Amino acid sequence: MALARFVRQGKRPHGVCVKMTAVAILGLCFISVWSMFSSPSTSVTVQRESFDDIAEPVASGTRVSKSKGKELENHSSSGQRKKVESGSKKKDEKKVNGSLPLPAHEHKSGKKNEKHESNRKKEKDKSKLPSGASKEHREQEESQGEEAEKENENEEEEVVVDGKEEGLDSEEEGIGEIEGDGDLDESVDQETQEKVENENEGLKSEGKKRKIKGPVFDPKAHYSWKLCSTRSKHNYMPCIDVESGFTRLQSYRHRERSCPKAPPMCLVPLPHDGYDSSVRWSESKFKILYKNVAHPKLAAYLKNHNWLIESGEYMMFPQNQSEFKGGVVHYLESIEEMVPDIEWGKNIRVVLDVGCGDSSFVASLLDKDVLTLSLGLKDDLVDLAQVSLERGFATVVGPFARRRLPFPSGVFDAIHCGGCTMPWHSNGGKLLLEINRILRPGGYFILSTKHDSIEAEEAMNTLTSSICWNILAHKTDEVSEVGVKIYQKPESNDIYELRRKKNPPLCKEHENPDAAWYVPMKTCLHAIPSAIEQHGTEWPEEWPKRLETYPDWLNDKQKAIDDTKHWKDIVNKSYFTGMGIDWSTIRNVMDMKAIYGGFAAALLQQKIWVMNVVPVHAPDTLPLIFERGLIGIYHDWCESFGTYPRSYDLLHADHFFSRLKSRCKQPVSIVVEMDRILRPGGWVIVRDKVEILDPLEGILRSLHWEIRMTYSQNKEGIICAQKTTWRP
Repeated sequence: MALARFVRQGKRPHGVCVKMTAVAILGLCFISVWSMFSSPSTSVTVQRESFDDIAEPVASGTRVSKSKGKELENHSSSGQRKKVESGSKKKDEKKVNGSLPLPAHEHKSGKKNEKHESNRKKEKDKSKLPSGASKEHREQEESQGEEAEKENENEEEEVVVDGKEEGLDSEEEGIGEIEGDGDLDESVDQETQEKVENENEGLKSEGKKRKIKGPVFDPKAHYSWKLCSTRSKHNYMPCIDVESGFTRLQSYRHRERSCPKAPPMCLVPLPHDGYDSSVRWSESKFKILYKNVAHPKLAAYLKNHNWLIESGEYMMFPQNQSEFKGGVVHYLESIEEMVPDIEWGKNIRVVLDVGCGDSSFVASLLDKDVLTLSLGLKDDLVDLAQVSLERGFATVVGPFARRRLPFPSGVFDAIHCGGCTMPWHSNGGKLLLEINRILRPGGYFILSTKHDSIEAEEAMNTLTSSICWNILAHKTDEVSEVGVKIYQKPESNDIYELRRKKNPPLCKEHENPDAAWYVPMKTCLHAIPSAIEQHGTEWPEEWPKRLETYPDWLNDKQKAIDDTKHWKDIVNKSYFTGMGIDWSTIRNVMDMKAIYGGFAAALLQQKIWVMNVVPVHAPDTLPLIFERGLIGIYHDWCESFGTYPRSYDLLHADHFFSRLKSRCKQPVSIVVEMDRILRPGGWVIVRDKVEILDPLEGILRSLHWEIRMTYSQNKEGIICAQKTTWRP
């Protein structure tokens, strides 16, 4: 009936419009039906070239942001706008020395039509920035992205690897803008905070190569310097000390690492009474100049501790004197008697000492050929970590609260906490789980306490049992009156499966145990490495054989061998003889861009320790450095390093600035940081391109440093300079 009525209407004069409308509707219906059943060969094919834009799965109990779905929709819609050939090559995923894939280090993009994808990612990154991120940072990221897009892919220019820390700089800046002590607000919901940091971790893992034009340093710039006017004065540590919005009732140390939104461009003053050259090694093990480490609370500390004696202008450290009754030698021997497998200097080479309360422990281990890295905690208000550095012991300073320590997983042979008051069992045992992460499978955790409450001891026993640590020995020494417990981490995953309660649970497989820079601590257990391509599957050779033994998980052993030979030749033929450096005055050394540890290995004959810094945007070679019996740390050089002023005798930077090209807002601030952490009379050796070294020389001269040697050939060169005591 309806159809007949429609036909009758069509016969009327005004039915022409109706007819045309009907024809149009029928035509559209036909096209829709045809497109649904047509052959797929005529449709646009979309092929994903990488999975970098897919965020990690959200852990259980974490709220999922609604924006995630929109981002995926945006990706699919943008992907349909471009046609990709079915035979296109997939991007290679670079691995860490044959172990886990690099979080962010090298990611190749070889197609010009990735411009739309990069724009989408840029918008995505901006949407994920924390609310406190500065406007300047966003503008910088946008300008850098535009420069990268405009580059011709066929031009042969230097490629700057970037990405591991990208997207997290905004978090650092945002924290720095918060009023008060600049820390994360205690009232912030923990789940929300961890989600934000996990999203930033996902941004880090994207990583891509950028081609950047322009010089690192402006050759036409002129510099004038002023002293820093800070609360902590001559001991200023920018990312640890609170300098904005503080009150007298506040601690002057951040609860977490928090850097100022703009890198410091001022010079840290010298101590009030000046600074004299440090006592030479190995005499510095027993005495240092008191005025070099003078501190208001240190004088009071000296009166209550007999292992520190002020004698004239020196602070003395009587041999074998320590907080342990009976001496530190007796303490170490009792540990070895309790567990004979702990062979100091052979089976045990690399140790982490949590806290710097008694550096005599480090000094005595050094006599046994054990390299100990002391972790000075942020609440060390007496600045004993600075005393440790002045004595010539490897030390870093930083918080140990919510974020992971800047070390890879499973690298320390043993971890020690003497006279320990750490709340290991609180907050779900996060602190102990972090110790478990960085402790080598089969490694030892040595805990000594004088007065343990029954409740704390029971909680600790419950926690260590839940993570399957084996108590090898528990003894209260009659001489030292110290209770010592020695735990051992499991060597395989089998014991984890035998637990009745899977609490804490095993971490997800996708969670990288080596990711450590601004990554929150987890309340889960990482699985013990079992595959041959993973580091940590086997205990290293005994020292010193392990220095020249390269593990099976290392992909290209020849590169590491060549690197060691390369630096041995350069150090012996050039650094020791052609620089004018008195190496008897050198003890604390930093390699600002370490790769395989070859430079550190070449200096071992000089009784020098080297802090091997692996930049967070570079290939992750730090596990190999530890495997060789050396020490190191992750760091982003756009920020200040975690140490006191005047910590190092020599800084080494091999093609360091060229690799940081345009990563940091002010590359000159890195030179200012070098001035901060280098002692007066200390040295820098910089090897790089001439286009970088020429303006760098001008900057060093503006700081009144003495240029001792310059050399260039084939657009490459070297600068050797010495810092003076000049201050503006």
